[in-house]
Amino acid sequence: MSSALILRSRLASSLSKRYIRFLSSDVVSGAPKEPLAPSSASVASATSTASSSAGNGGESAAAVADQAPVESSSNSKGWRFFKYGLIGALTGATATAGYASYAYSTDEIDEKTKALRASANLSIAEDAPAVEKFQNFLYSAAMTVPAKATELYLDLRRLVEEQVQGFSEPYAEKLLPDLHPAEQHVFTLVLDLQETLIHYDWTREKGWQTFKRPGVDAFLEHLAQFYEIVVYSDEQSMFVDPVVERLDPKHCIRYRLSKAATKYQNGKHYRDLSKLNRNPAKILYLSGHALEGCLQHENCVPIKPWKKNDADDTALLDFIPFLEFVARTSPSDIRQVLASYQGCEIPSEFIRRSKDYQRRMQEQKQQGRFWKR
Repeated sequence: MSSALILRSRLASSLSKRYIRFLSSDVVSGAPKEPLAPSSASVASATSTASSSAGNGGESAAAVADQAPVESSSNSKGWRFFKYGLIGALTGATATAGYASYAYSTDEIDEKTKALRASANLSIAEDAPAVEKFQNFLYSAAMTVPAKATELYLDLRRLVEEQVQGFSEPYAEKLLPDLHPAEQHVFTLVLDLQETLIHYDWTREKGWQTFKRPGVDAFLEHLAQFYEIVVYSDEQSMFVDPVVERLDPKHCIRYRLSKAATKYQNGKHYRDLSKLNRNPAKILYLSGHALEGCLQHENCVPIKPWKKNDADDTALLDFIPFLEFVARTSPSDIRQVLASYQGCEIPSEFIRRSKDYQRRMQEQKQQGRFWKR
């Protein structure tokens, strides 16, 4: 009986020890005793637990924070692509328009782009198949933008050219009124001002001063009997008008043309005699810079430029015999006469030819007298 009790007590103590060991942890008991901090895993699990406990009505804050940068990055890339594409398209269009403006005229571009502009208005037959209608519709839609851009470019270029032409071309197609029917035979003598009839100079002491060329009064008064005299200058009218009024008190000069009547070309103002409303076969342009300032060289009569220091100049008076001879003989085309004097000083060459002519006439007369005898 006693042995049975002892056996039961030993069995109970061994079971209690095993149960205690089963409830205890070897890892925890063996780990060093240090302050404990919450781990990331525990924080994440706690966060997920808290978010799940919020119910199905909301999303996780961590998930929203992860998705926001992705969406903003895709939006910025799309905007960047659109911006650079637009800049490239505008740059290409500007370069194309600039090259076309430099290389081709408006009429040439209009002719070359007719097919392009017509393609935007492609007509589709009503009985055409649906596939063909759809293809033609897509083609017409794709060509609408370049066609409209070309039409806009042509309209803007014509507008700009009209504005520029107002400054580069003479202010009128006919710079002079129609010649009286009784004066159709009269030649037109066009004169320049600077270094031809006058010379103006500026000094610090006296400012602007205008000097008359020697012989200008006699020149104008004598040739006004034979010619329609016109002053054609590249100076402003505010300068030309008062100078001509003082220069010509007897009104030998019929008309005055200033800078507004010139043609602006290659950075310089030229006299365009074709705009004078006169027969080009009866126009002479006398100037100290005739070939440099006139578009019609065949009508030019060069004269030595004059400066105020040359008080003994006689160039204007030397031209009177030649110009009077032209007006009296009235050649059919003065351009052919001037071509025969090319490379020569007209006054001296005219005197030489006149003397030769008189000598030949004298010889013929003497020969006629000899045969009469």
